[in-house]
Amino acid sequence: MLGSGTSVPHPRRSSSAHWLDASGGTLLLDISAPAVHRAAEEGCDWAGLDAVWVSHFHLDHVGGLAPFLFGTKYAPETRGRRKPLHVYGPRGTGELLRKFDEAGDYKLFEQPFPVRVREVAAGEGFEIFEGLKGSAFKTPHTGESLALRLEEAGGASLVYTSDTGFDERLAEFARGAGLFLMECSFFRTKPIETHLELEEAMRLASLAAPRRVMLAHLYPEWDGVDIVAEAGKHWDGEVIEAQDGLRLEV
Repeated sequence: MLGSGTSVPHPRRSSSAHWLDASGGTLLLDISAPAVHRAAEEGCDWAGLDAVWVSHFHLDHVGGLAPFLFGTKYAPETRGRRKPLHVYGPRGTGELLRKFDEAGDYKLFEQPFPVRVREVAAGEGFEIFEGLKGSAFKTPHTGESLALRLEEAGGASLVYTSDTGFDERLAEFARGAGLFLMECSFFRTKPIETHLELEEAMRLASLAAPRRVMLAHLYPEWDGVDIVAEAGKHWDGEVIEAQDGLRLEV
């Protein structure tokens, strides 16, 4: 867990980024501006990263992609790299990255290795790398926002909502997942429909029946609240509070 928080600066919660080690490679789920520095802090092999998933275009989820590529152009650690970096995201991902690139003539695609962008549609299945398959689900947040389900050849599964409003169909998409990594921006009385508050998140958990739920994208209003205890009032399954630096096995 590289970033359990939001766009709001916080002393203990960086913005959205989650590092996944799978049998066939490594995947970064969203790439906020601090994500790659957080990966270095946690000892992750950022120079060998195989793939990036971009859930939507809010800057606390995609704002680190262009700076990452700006860094890999010049980093000693990537000079000998030849394997591709795959970037997966919704329609418009390629154009957004090109606009970042053109804004300063950064030549972000002129790397020691190929950068391959693949745009994914809701309902589409695709292979992220050998042994790890993904499928996407349209979420009620932005026009392009997608949730991602990951299935490893060995049977492990993870569903990442990223930012989303409430939609019972999302629970069907996440049914039986080994880990349901869910946004839970607000405790109660949410100020915006396109995020989740706790009761809604636990409603999705009860419908999806995953093995475990991790609640992330936590705004500062969660400070001082026992998230796990409060979640237990709505659902009796295992709930984990996302915290920066937390590691777990799915």
